Amino acid sequence: MEKTDTVVHGPGLMGGISGLAKNLFGLIVSRVELAALEMSEVRNHVIELLAIFAGAVLAVWFALAYGTATIVMLAWDSWGWKILLVMFLVFLVITVVLVMKGLAMLKQGKLAFPETMNELRHDRDALL
Repeated sequence: MEKTDTVVHGPGLMGGISGLAKNLFGLIVSRVELAALEMSEVRNHVIELLAIFAGAVLAVWFALAYGTATIVMLAWDSWGWKILLVMFLVFLVITVVLVMKGLAMLKQGKLAFPETMNELRHDRDALL
């Protein structure tokens, strides 16, 4: 029997394209899974923020109603209509403070997708 040397060739063009497609599909699937995981975390943070906000709004409404009625009743005899102006200014300051606190919570970045965006940046840089 005569031995022949067989040369093993690479997978060829179609095999390379197939491997590339499999790797690209795997990359896309992993990025979608990462985005879904971060989306669930963001959803939990949004629900928590909304629950806190709803409770705060309810408490503020009750506090404002009872507090305002008490202060106006006690001060009406001596201040008259000026007590209404003072109460307006107090509520205006409270509103500004609450809006600033809400904006600060949003700027903390808990509603973003930091890991997904970082991985997509790495993918873009690797492809370029």
